[in-house]
Amino acid sequence: MMAANQAPLKSGFGFHSTAADVIRGVDLAGKVVIVTGGYSGIGAETVRVLTHAGATVVVPAHDLHKARQAVGALPRIELAQIDLLDSASIDAFADCFVRSGRPLHLLINNAGIMATPLTRDARGCESQLSANHLGHFRLVQRLWPALQRAQGARVVGLSSGAHRRAAFDFDDPNFHQREYDRWIAYAQSKTAIALFALELDNRGASDGIRAFSVHPGRIETDLQRHISIADLQALGFRNAKGEIPEDQLHMYKTIAQGAATTVWCATSPKLDGIGGVYCEDCDIAPSVGSDHKALNGVLPWAVDPVFAKRLWALSERLLDTYPGM
Repeated sequence: MMAANQAPLKSGFGFHSTAADVIRGVDLAGKVVIVTGGYSGIGAETVRVLTHAGATVVVPAHDLHKARQAVGALPRIELAQIDLLDSASIDAFADCFVRSGRPLHLLINNAGIMATPLTRDARGCESQLSANHLGHFRLVQRLWPALQRAQGARVVGLSSGAHRRAAFDFDDPNFHQREYDRWIAYAQSKTAIALFALELDNRGASDGIRAFSVHPGRIETDLQRHISIADLQALGFRNAKGEIPEDQLHMYKTIAQGAATTVWCATSPKLDGIGGVYCEDCDIAPSVGSDHKALNGVLPWAVDPVFAKRLWALSERLLDTYPGM
């Protein structure tokens, strides 16, 4: 099974398109946007182009000092404190925003961590699953009234082509029984983001809330801070000199290109009336089989509506959160 609309649209954009390219001609004046992790890497570029298109952008940040330095000078920027590993922090941020009475037109769940050593949040949940998926799951639930208020909102989650490395393990999602593998944990969290978008769209469409997941591409950013050169060499992503192998350079995007699919999903009129899909290279990705070897497309376990519903229920249990949606 897969998402009903999981087929390319021939958007007119592609691998080399930038965030500025895909938003050209889009007017976001009067729109309110939240971008988690919007002060580093592709998140900061996403924020930059959205503000230049006229949006008011709220950047909830774990490190407010770093956020001020990175995006504080942009127009219509608001900064706030959040820790996606801490439910109380998420609730405090979201409740404050909801109380403001403002609509939330775009929520971009961009923040994430990658290939970290095994750590856990206060509930015992593995940190990559907690930060990348569960924290954003709770944030969406708490912001739901503001998303409804927009009468036409989009939620975009940053998944990854890494989803091909691991389906979601419903028996042991937090590595209490199996040996911890930081790459499998990362991949599982990215599969979870794609499944979350699928079920979120299913639940939100009647309220005008559509959801998308995004593979931004292979980009060099601070996300890789936990990965050593030796690790990258072992994976074949660096040569003996510590450089990207020449035959792989064509696979990498610039930060401006890496932000493009996020911005396209958030703003493209071509996606009006569509949701629950996994996107790459500024288009809906093709659905491919589980034995697909090329590095494009979305694999079946990331677009299965049965898995998506199951993950939603599990996420509520792990967070002890109210259903309410």
